[in-house]
Amino acid sequence: MTKKDLIDQVCRKAHLTKKAAAEAVEVFLDEVGRILSKGEKVVLSGFGTFRVISMKGKTVKIPNTDKMVTIKAHRSPRFTPGKKLKRQVAR
Repeated sequence: MTKKDLIDQVCRKAHLTKKAAAEAVEVFLDEVGRILSKGEKVVLSGFGTFRVISMKGKTVKIPNTDKMVTIKAHRSPRFTPGKKLKRQVAR
């Protein structure tokens, strides 16, 4: 599913105009990103939890070339599915 498909579904199921559905989806995604950028987590009961983890810097060897590359320390988003979502997917 693409973002456009999601907007179409929100439009149909919530009986909104396409513009209102697009704005609702954009606001939701922007807020999740903003909260994660502050290092906080987003918990959606039954769906799952979005959180940020800190990755340490490291040096790795690229296979085939044996060249060593340094990866800087960075933060990365992670998602852990909730029980309800796991059950829906398992069906």
